[in-house]
Amino acid sequence: MRGSLVLEDGTVVQGVFFGNHKPVFGELVFNTNMTGYCEALSDPSYRGQILMMTYPLIGNYGVDPATLESNEIQVRGFVVREACPTPSHPKSKMGLDEFLKKYGIPGMSEVDTRHLTIKTRERGTMRAAFGVEGADVDYTLKMVRQTPFPDESNLVAEVSCKRPIVHKGNGPVKFVVIDCGVKENIIREALNFGDVVQVPYDIPSDDIMRLKPDAVVVSNGPGNPAHPEMLASTVKTIKELLNNVAVTGICLGHQMIGLALGGKTFKLKFGHRGGNQPVKDLRTGRVHITSQNHGFAVDEKSLEKTGANVTHLNLNDNTVEGISHEEMRVFSVQYHPEASPGPLDNKYIFAEFARLAGRH
Repeated sequence: MRGSLVLEDGTVVQGVFFGNHKPVFGELVFNTNMTGYCEALSDPSYRGQILMMTYPLIGNYGVDPATLESNEIQVRGFVVREACPTPSHPKSKMGLDEFLKKYGIPGMSEVDTRHLTIKTRERGTMRAAFGVEGADVDYTLKMVRQTPFPDESNLVAEVSCKRPIVHKGNGPVKFVVIDCGVKENIIREALNFGDVVQVPYDIPSDDIMRLKPDAVVVSNGPGNPAHPEMLASTVKTIKELLNNVAVTGICLGHQMIGLALGGKTFKLKFGHRGGNQPVKDLRTGRVHITSQNHGFAVDEKSLEKTGANVTHLNLNDNTVEGISHEEMRVFSVQYHPEASPGPLDNKYIFAEFARLAGRH
């Protein structure tokens, strides 16, 4: 079945459906990774979005469920130049088409993704929709323009766990992970240093302290860190924890730590999504290539009178990639240390988290 991808600026491109054949609305974003489509599709940070891959051939190594970052596909739709129909890999359990069908998610191939990526970089992130063949394109465009951006909703509530989950690890540290849409690999890396208790995003700080953690990790996740419901729950909890326990954050967690310290956040024009973002550690002068997936950032100027120090900067646009504090045991990074572009890149961050807890 053929269909259309309709963008809010009036752009309409034709493509071929795979996976589920149905109309969906979302925010069109692009990812520049050559591999990792299984991890990206299942990353809770993509909740509410239509994901477009810039690499032209996707699906060639199939789908291995062991690589998924959550228990379902999180994106609303998937856009590729070419979807490989005959994957080949010894660990593959199914093809991309079957994977999308399993979770009821539509994909669209034979799309000029290079053209759409350039348009997104110039225009900024846009709302978009899939329309099935024969659908009224003008009506679809009207509905796209009337549909709110996904980050106007509390997307974290959709992906956070509903009750505490205990994971037994291999070390002396006890982490409490505030689950704002945590990736499985963050849990796996933390388990190398000790036990992990995964808790809902809106858990009160008193309940966290009763668990007697060595450190609290605020996870990645989707949406706007300054959403009113996030300010009233997770950000409030972080403020109450800062003087009582070591606190660390990744991605959305980093942004909410910035808010808790008195800073502000803003939405990026088209976000950082891919595995080739250069980040400079201002403490050492070393540049790391990082994996990222976020649409918001911490405003550096807003941190000037908060006691927070910027520890990392993105060398592409000079946005804040890490912060610490002069007096509190707090440290966070914007990028994903658990999603290394190479075998070991940036995993040292988890050792820093353990040291911050005073147990490594």
